Amino acid sequence: MARLGVDIGGTFTDVALEIGERRYTSKILTTPRAPEEGVLAAIATVIAEAKVAPADVALIIHGTTLATNALIERKGAKTALLTTEGFRDVLEIRHENRFEQYDINIDLPPPLVPRRFRLPVRERTDAQGRVLVPLDSASVSRALDTLAEQEVEAVAVGFLHSFTNSEHERRVGEAIAKRFPELPVTLSSEVSPEMREYERFSTACANAYVQPLMGRYLRKLASELTRGGFHCPLFLMTSGGGITTVETAIRFPVRLVESGPAGGAIFASRIARQHGLDQVVSFDMGGTTAKICLIDKAQPQTSRLFEVARIYRFLKGSGLPLRIPVIEMVEIGAGGGSIARLDAMRRIAVGPDSAGSEPGPVCYGRGGTEPTVTDADVALGRIDPSTFSGGHMGLDTGGAGRAIEKQLGEPLGLTVELAALGISEMVDENMANAARVHAIESGKDVRSRTLIAFGGAAPLHAARVAEKLGIARVLVPANAGVGSAIGFLRAPVAYEIVRSHLERISDFDAATVNRLLAEMRAEAEAIVRQGAPDAALTEQRTAFMRYRGQGHEIAVTLPVRNFTPGDKGHLTELFEAAYRRLYSRAIPGVDVEILSWVVAVGTPAEGSLATPTAVARYEPKPKSHRRVFDPETGEFLEVPIYWRPDLKPGARIKGPAVIAEDETSTVLSPIFDAEIDGFGYIALTRRALDGHETP
Repeated sequence: MARLGVDIGGTFTDVALEIGERRYTSKILTTPRAPEEGVLAAIATVIAEAKVAPADVALIIHGTTLATNALIERKGAKTALLTTEGFRDVLEIRHENRFEQYDINIDLPPPLVPRRFRLPVRERTDAQGRVLVPLDSASVSRALDTLAEQEVEAVAVGFLHSFTNSEHERRVGEAIAKRFPELPVTLSSEVSPEMREYERFSTACANAYVQPLMGRYLRKLASELTRGGFHCPLFLMTSGGGITTVETAIRFPVRLVESGPAGGAIFASRIARQHGLDQVVSFDMGGTTAKICLIDKAQPQTSRLFEVARIYRFLKGSGLPLRIPVIEMVEIGAGGGSIARLDAMRRIAVGPDSAGSEPGPVCYGRGGTEPTVTDADVALGRIDPSTFSGGHMGLDTGGAGRAIEKQLGEPLGLTVELAALGISEMVDENMANAARVHAIESGKDVRSRTLIAFGGAAPLHAARVAEKLGIARVLVPANAGVGSAIGFLRAPVAYEIVRSHLERISDFDAATVNRLLAEMRAEAEAIVRQGAPDAALTEQRTAFMRYRGQGHEIAVTLPVRNFTPGDKGHLTELFEAAYRRLYSRAIPGVDVEILSWVVAVGTPAEGSLATPTAVARYEPKPKSHRRVFDPETGEFLEVPIYWRPDLKPGARIKGPAVIAEDETSTVLSPIFDAEIDGFGYIALTRRALDGHETP
């Protein structure tokens, strides 16, 4: 039976179809006004190529950036927040900290819900869940009247300490549903039942903000697929690396915020496990953004807190916090469609805004006028217009050169080629700098890692980014242009539940903890069973722990079993071992406490690992030659062009060269050589300064 992975990006919609060991892919421009049209068109293309009927497809897994884009572009629903009286300004006050210490004109991201739609409700619960002020029905009625008057499209309900006692939130939710049956309602105690009200309220508001948009899209897509003859399950990729049902995705669309990049991280993790690589950095560069993720022992880094729509690049605190399970990565506006311009100091600046798919880069010939990274790659000869997108889309190379010359070349007194090189160098440095910062913040060294490059634009820039980072080895996998879509097909059906419950180790209550974890397991399993009714399930447990008196906690992996009162010492040992790994020391004589508990339930990762084929080294003959600009000499060089489908394992190619394929091209700079390994991947190896290859 066939399986489909579908990824909607800001510029392209990618589809990967697998039937056993066979794989078919498709890449078409995204249709932002009606995203489902691009999805259906891409699926139609790939199933026609594979010669399968819609009824032969057993599973569709989908990831999308629609929720992310709605938050970034502020194109979500008209949303209201019902909150505890006296706390309506929590979203605006935030933490009262300054993420840019010395900027007197600092810009804070405006809340998704303006103050006039933040409606106070008289009620109060303390941190232990005891009701201090009963829910006032009159204040609830006034708030509901305001919802009707303002024609609100979605509602979030966030009360103080509702993570310990959600009764008031549930009662208000029921009142809203009774009066406005069609109005989407998000309860903070359901979407993010954790302490720290700012993050919880922010997450609830974000969920409500995108819920109508995502609900309409997912229902329409499911309906169109059914009408087209697809009667298989449709699953959605979550930002934490698992897949879930359409119903759960409609209820908690905020968990889809990083669904596309998560598929890419899973794709890279799979490759790392295949090749036995313990330390990897995944480099996913598409048409709109570039994503960088650190992967250790085939496991990507994960986090419980994510920021979207940062106003200040790289600065934590300048975005909207979402407390959801995510694969931790850094994402910057550096894609093929990123727009290049001169800043106020007449320097070349690239991104974060993108030409997207409408109109797209100038070379697409769809009305674009501003030069982009793809236009620069075309002007430098890195992209072959005759093979781009499988030859289905012709490129206007002359238009790309004229746009670069007009916007950058003439004002700076540079030739078209040097201006294009300036664009390329700026975007490569932006990506390398993002990787450096991300690695340093994680306490890791990026130089000893292997770079895995995928996405439509990454293979074009991977060698240069590796040079800047001091990385000696790069892998470009097969079907790199649709890597995230393939990653979806490797993801497990999984769901994660989190609960805040303060438990001091000195007063550890094993019975209460066992009851809490059992309830969380049952809740997560019920969701997973919707998509995997008979599959064997795995369970992972994590506790967020700290020394008493500290303001932040660390993640500690817990054993999956019932606890006993005698486990106090074991829990302390687990915490201190994790603490030492991060801070190289433990603090004796201080009590330890657990703030939050996490239970993740899922199926095993999909599919078995492929085995490499035998490698017989040979030097292939190029398919053609093309002029490609050489940054070192400042001149065009006649370099060999190889067609990737013609290359067998063992093929060895010396740089400079270009290895072209339907969905992307891999550029070998003069200091890199390449070999096709036993998996059919392009392995780039940097030559040492003395002319000998690095091991």
